[in-house]
Amino acid sequence: MTISSPSSPQEYIKHHLHNLQVGEGFWTFNIDSLFFSISLGLIFLLLFYRIANKATSGVPGKLQCAVEMIIEFVDKTVKDMFSGQSKLIAPLALTVFVWVFFMNLMDLLPIDFLPYITEQLGLPYLRVVPTADANITMSMAIGVFILILVYTFKYKGVKGFIKDYTLHPFNHWAFAPINFLLEMVSLISKPISLGLRLFGNMYAGELIFILIAALLPWWSQWFLSLPWAIFHILIITLQAFIFMVLTIVYLAMASTTEDHE
Repeated sequence: MTISSPSSPQEYIKHHLHNLQVGEGFWTFNIDSLFFSISLGLIFLLLFYRIANKATSGVPGKLQCAVEMIIEFVDKTVKDMFSGQSKLIAPLALTVFVWVFFMNLMDLLPIDFLPYITEQLGLPYLRVVPTADANITMSMAIGVFILILVYTFKYKGVKGFIKDYTLHPFNHWAFAPINFLLEMVSLISKPISLGLRLFGNMYAGELIFILIAALLPWWSQWFLSLPWAIFHILIITLQAFIFMVLTIVYLAMASTTEDHE
């Protein structure tokens, strides 16, 4: 089956939800998701590096103005949520927000545009939205999870880490096993909910575009795809913002010190 001549809507949908993969079993790699996520990350770095080098103190250009507004917005958000001192939080928040936004933005490309081009080059499958792949979102969430542990040890030490997970919510050593179990569930649920929230929203958005393309004639698709694309711009931005905010909140919670009697 090809994109240009699908055998049925079911086959068309199945085709568009299949990643370009190599390997088998656990060692299966979604090449398309890795390619687009890394490429968009490099674009973000090169774009901001170039703008930073060409920044002027006079009247800024439109692109410089947009970047400055994003940086000021992220910086204000970090200051409002993170009370500790860290040189990593603001750059991390900026990277998370812009990178996730760029990956989400791929969902606005015509659903068959890049897959058709790559099909002519001999590649049978291609998914262009990295955040619609649970492997990408959960990998980012695991990165945040590791930072949570690092910041907990950094700000609270080993003793504070142990107290944090054995004296909450019941502040007595007799309840340490119960506290530890409850806190572990809370700790593990943070990266799971962080990754699955982004994946679920972007997967649903991508699926709606695919359904519109599969079930409607080409000349009438814009009646639904255009309004959904306009509304989806809000979802794309909101999901990037939520991922950034939750990252800041989790790290702020990890760096908050409390005394236990």
